[in-house]
Amino acid sequence: MKPIDPLLAEAQRYGYVEADGVWLLPVLGQPARQIGLVKESDEAALLYFAHRFEDLHDKVEDLLDKMEASDNKGSFLMKALHLKAQLLTYEGLGDFEFLHRQLTRVEESLAVTVAQNRARNLATKLGFIAEAETLSESVEWISASEKVKDLRQGWLKTGPVDKDQAEALEHRFQMAIQVFFDRRKAFQLDKKAMSSHVQNRYRDLIQQAENLKNSDQFETTSRQLKQLQQAWRDINGTLPKKQASELWTRFRAANNHFFERLKVHIAAQQAVGAPGAPASAEELLARKRVLAERAEALMQVPPQEAIHQAKALQADWKQVGTVRGEESDRIWQRFMVACDKIFELSALEYHLRKRVGGEPITSAAERARFRATTLRELLKDDHQELEVLRDNLDKLSPSAANDTFRQMLQTKIRSFERKIRTKNDLIALFSQQAQAAG
Repeated sequence: MKPIDPLLAEAQRYGYVEADGVWLLPVLGQPARQIGLVKESDEAALLYFAHRFEDLHDKVEDLLDKMEASDNKGSFLMKALHLKAQLLTYEGLGDFEFLHRQLTRVEESLAVTVAQNRARNLATKLGFIAEAETLSESVEWISASEKVKDLRQGWLKTGPVDKDQAEALEHRFQMAIQVFFDRRKAFQLDKKAMSSHVQNRYRDLIQQAENLKNSDQFETTSRQLKQLQQAWRDINGTLPKKQASELWTRFRAANNHFFERLKVHIAAQQAVGAPGAPASAEELLARKRVLAERAEALMQVPPQEAIHQAKALQADWKQVGTVRGEESDRIWQRFMVACDKIFELSALEYHLRKRVGGEPITSAAERARFRATTLRELLKDDHQELEVLRDNLDKLSPSAANDTFRQMLQTKIRSFERKIRTKNDLIALFSQQAQAAG
């Protein structure tokens, strides 16, 4: 007797042939159903549908192997559910109950994994939302924009959450981001309008200075130009560097033109009124006031150019002559403080270029804060140097032989005290600029 093919025997366990039709026995709560027709012989038909079941079995095994090797097991849930649904309509002969149990276990296991993943995704997205809502009120436009960009990327890379929460979370996240970008847009529009307003104010001062530069009313015009210089400083506007430099160059040129004429006028008066006679104290004070005003105006000039002009003004100061009295002392103090600031600014720029690598290319407010922070760091060294000098002076013997060294130490101490005062003044100035630029 010919032995029965094991696969045929397996097919006969789960199906049969009747009236030229191939039938699957009742399974998975369904009645017997016809799954095909006999074309050659009963045995061939049964074997055909047994092989079809083996194909389905291989698909289930392949799914289980891939899922086991994957780190993202949750992604296989829909495939498992799809195969499980196929069991109810698939045309094959085999142990559908076994495959159903396997896929049910997979479904239950993956459901737990998916629930855990979605809980983690929910926590991650809530964190993104909290950060986005905090950033929505930020005024650090450049750094906050970069952070919002990173949040968007993180949000897109984060997996799904439960469907009943997804829409509300998406709305909260997008709204927070939109609030930030709406505020940034409004700020940029305000900044553009403010920039236009600042330009107009500077141009108005330039026009006034140019209208006055050829005036022969020297005393009155000197006061008017001084007022215009103060008005220029009071604007304290932030414009692109090139544009600000062009406007300042025009304003400075008008002022320089007048004050050069004033110098010629004073010299002519001296020559006509008293040949060879020294200038009066009032005339000397007037010259020194002009020099002090010009030194103070150098705060608006780029440091590399300002340092040369400050040195030239110091040379002019020495040529004016000596005037005694409180008014002369006050003018000297103004001139000295103005020059000190220029020299400190020049030293700061050198430090930024050579040691720090330059200022960060950011907003005006951030540049001002960066300068103030750098000055505070440099200030620490000045304080240490000052303490060393004071300590050396305290320890110095009062002997007359040490008088020269004592005077040298005292001069250095006064110099460092001035440097510290100047740095503190500049720190206060940059802090105000940062606050104003917002």
